[in-house]
Amino acid sequence: MAKRDYYDVLGLDKSASDQEIKKAYRRLAKKYHPDMNPGDANAEKIFKEVTEAYNVLSDKEKKKLYDQFGHAAFDGSMGENPQDAYEYFHRGSDFGGGSGEYYYNGNMDDIFENMFGDFFAGSKDVNGEITISLKEAALGCEKVIRMGNGGSSTLAVKVPAGIGEGQTIRLKGKGKTDRRGKAGDLLIQVHVRQDKTFKREGNDVYVTQSVPYTTAILGGEVNVATLYGTVRCKVPAGSQAGSKLRLKNKGIVSMKNRKVYGDEYVVLSISVPKHISERERNLLEQLRAMEERKTA
Repeated sequence: MAKRDYYDVLGLDKSASDQEIKKAYRRLAKKYHPDMNPGDANAEKIFKEVTEAYNVLSDKEKKKLYDQFGHAAFDGSMGENPQDAYEYFHRGSDFGGGSGEYYYNGNMDDIFENMFGDFFAGSKDVNGEITISLKEAALGCEKVIRMGNGGSSTLAVKVPAGIGEGQTIRLKGKGKTDRRGKAGDLLIQVHVRQDKTFKREGNDVYVTQSVPYTTAILGGEVNVATLYGTVRCKVPAGSQAGSKLRLKNKGIVSMKNRKVYGDEYVVLSISVPKHISERERNLLEQLRAMEERKTA
């Protein structure tokens, strides 16, 4: 199957400026990044295609060759010249991945610069990113980054408990080596996926808990999910929809003080059955009659 035109891949025409190329790549790479599309083989394929296109069009020399010769400039059909660039962007072209593994390839400088911020050059830092779940952010975890050509080596990244969206982890001496042989630091930016159960606000977490209308009226106990497991929670008699119950220290640990935890707030919703038995209906009718006498 013939390769798509690199400009078409990025949704651009041949008059696109460097800034337009960069902007298009950043948008598409973020959209199709494997971390944002776990298990989606098509998204991974598009991501690689977009990355390859950007790697050529963002480099003045390779772009010039491509504009003149098209894909033939890099597919080997023109002999060794201008094949020099081919190895540059095809070595270790895989980037991203699932199951907690991420790639860092020293040959893909422009990709890191445009996806993750200022790129290491000389004494500057290299930047990368990982995406974790809210529970992993709350409890801490370990992720593996694949490094080198084709992910030939790995680096374990310890994510501290309590880390928040957009915060960074600094790995000293794990960045690119400068001309003097001194390694810079590798900065990993952390992104936290939204959770279906828990919502984070600072170090506090919120969860919505459905309770039977009888429990809301009479009081009782319900099982409530926390980041640390399920607990039994007392529901006071007469609880209203939207009432909040506080579970002390069931939130997220502070990054500044490991002895301090946020709280969990349980927001109650009242569950009303759609169907009831005849006996239940009679009892509720009696209850309604009693309430009406009170207000008469």
